[in-house]
Amino acid sequence: MRTLFLSHPRYRDHLAPENHPEQPERIVAIERQLEGEAFQHLIRDTARPVTDTEIQRIHPAAYVDHIRIQAPHDGLMMSISSDTILSNGTYEAARLASGAACLAVDEVMTGLVDNAFSAARPPGHHASARQAMGFCFFNHAAIAARHAQAAHGAERVAIVDFDVHHGNGTQNIFYSDRTVFYASIHQAQLFPGTGETSETGIDGNILNLPLGAGANGAAVLEAMTGAVLPAVEAFRPDLLVLSAGFDAHFRDPLGDLNLVEADYGTLTRALMEVADRVCGGRVVSLLEGGYDIDALGLSAAAHVSALMGH
Repeated sequence: MRTLFLSHPRYRDHLAPENHPEQPERIVAIERQLEGEAFQHLIRDTARPVTDTEIQRIHPAAYVDHIRIQAPHDGLMMSISSDTILSNGTYEAARLASGAACLAVDEVMTGLVDNAFSAARPPGHHASARQAMGFCFFNHAAIAARHAQAAHGAERVAIVDFDVHHGNGTQNIFYSDRTVFYASIHQAQLFPGTGETSETGIDGNILNLPLGAGANGAAVLEAMTGAVLPAVEAFRPDLLVLSAGFDAHFRDPLGDLNLVEADYGTLTRALMEVADRVCGGRVVSLLEGGYDIDALGLSAAAHVSALMGH
């Protein structure tokens, strides 16, 4: 498989207080794991900033300007919400993260690569069109989906989110949009408190599978193969976007699910099999959560290894 890996040094310029879970070391841990011999055939490239046209398909210009103007200078930080921190490097990092999502779509939709993984921060799936929250400023998965439609003629895009937290921002953006299917497997009654099974969107384009605390990889795989994958196959998307959170790992401090790194390889292979059947194997994967540094690196490596066909 021709797998593209995207990152950028400026992701480390998005800073947070010392005790904040979303730290620059997250990207360092992933990059370190992907230095091994098993990843020597990975196609590597650097993210580009999102264009105004691309980002404004999801976020109004006034909101984007608000984030830019609010960003502090001189090494200071400020809170947008109780957990969402702006530093002087945040705005550029967030635009690069969204741009990486669009670049990944470009490469996959034009057939230059088979699939792609973007290791970017800050994450995106809690950001709605006009609100930053949950460490997120711009919704990269939503921007990727719209870019596939606007720039590459995709009629339908499916987004599958396996972060331990529900992607409320992505759901909100597409809740009444029949052209985008959003499915989430997440821990029930965890931040942000959304993602009930009763939240089904328009014509069932939203599928939520909340799991109880303590659920393991077998339970997540059962939810994936029993419900999510058949729904994706029935939707028949032209592209599959993954909101790839690795905070369902048993070592993660922000969740209470019990996955191990190998589970992420199993889940990824299952998703790729469906993508092979319905959309020519076109998969774009975007990093969301994962806050135990060692577990994140190992889990992301298992995910990328599966994308590469190992």
